[in-house]
Amino acid sequence: MTEEASADAGRLVLLTASHRVAPGLLSWPAWTALRAADLVLCADEAHPQLPYLREAGVVVRPGVPGAEELVAACTGGRTVVVVTSGTGDRPLTDALARLGGSGRVRMPELELLPGSYDLPGARLLDLVEVMDRIRRSCPWSSRQTHRGLAKYGIEEAYELVEAIEDGDRTELREELGDVLLQVVFHARIAEEDEEEPFSVDDVAAGIVEKLVHRHPHVFGDAHAETPEDVKAHWLRTKAVEKQRTSVTEGVPLGQPGLALAAKLASRVRTAGLAVEPPSGEGVGWELLRLAVRAEADGTDPEAALRAAARAYRDAIRAAEGGPGSVEG
Repeated sequence: MTEEASADAGRLVLLTASHRVAPGLLSWPAWTALRAADLVLCADEAHPQLPYLREAGVVVRPGVPGAEELVAACTGGRTVVVVTSGTGDRPLTDALARLGGSGRVRMPELELLPGSYDLPGARLLDLVEVMDRIRRSCPWSSRQTHRGLAKYGIEEAYELVEAIEDGDRTELREELGDVLLQVVFHARIAEEDEEEPFSVDDVAAGIVEKLVHRHPHVFGDAHAETPEDVKAHWLRTKAVEKQRTSVTEGVPLGQPGLALAAKLASRVRTAGLAVEPPSGEGVGWELLRLAVRAEADGTDPEAALRAAARAYRDAIRAAEGGPGSVEG
């Protein structure tokens, strides 16, 4: 409350209500303020809370006047509530701050009252909504297919790995968003399939079910004290789910060669099979043996080679005299 505020200057409440929370779910302080208000205003006639406020007997007038008019409406000890979205109406709060700083008027008691809060993950709803609009309205996005987008999924995954290896937190956050976009984009396209449509909710439901089923030590009666116990649970439940006839089933052959070799070696080792790499001459066979040996030692050969290649790149730059030394 400012020094200029007095009892007869009244009270101005900016009530924020997240559009990501089910309409009608407001906090008790919010309902108390609404019922005690002399005047309730809302600039957005499509605000999702309005039908529920009116159903509860709260009279809401459309439109919000300027800062000076709002302050005047509070005189005589009146309480005015302005219903906004998100974190509030920034232009209005800025105008009120300027008016209060001018010293020209007695300011009412100002309060920013959160009426509802976003739950963790609520911004994912924004992403789904934005993706839906882009799919309907963007000339490029509306024509994309799963097959056409496949290369971008690979590119974004590699860029994510690079951000992780660089230790760049800003890049990591951005690249995670790009990977998430690929998931939401493909799910949106899948909704339009005439024979087997599914949505992002189906995708989320599937992974939730899988995670719960593969973590009986968290969601069930099983016990796991070590990471090794957790991995054993995961492998057992996965084996029951997949019912594979070969340990090689489900290994994508399109992945990078070293990663492919390491994955096959991991499947062999986990299954307890005694299968040595075939003998042969040439670089490919030598790389295969190195990949199998690295996997047995707990080393990711793909990551190890990338680290070595990055060091090689730095050595090349040093030999050139540093970045930007090469003309052309």
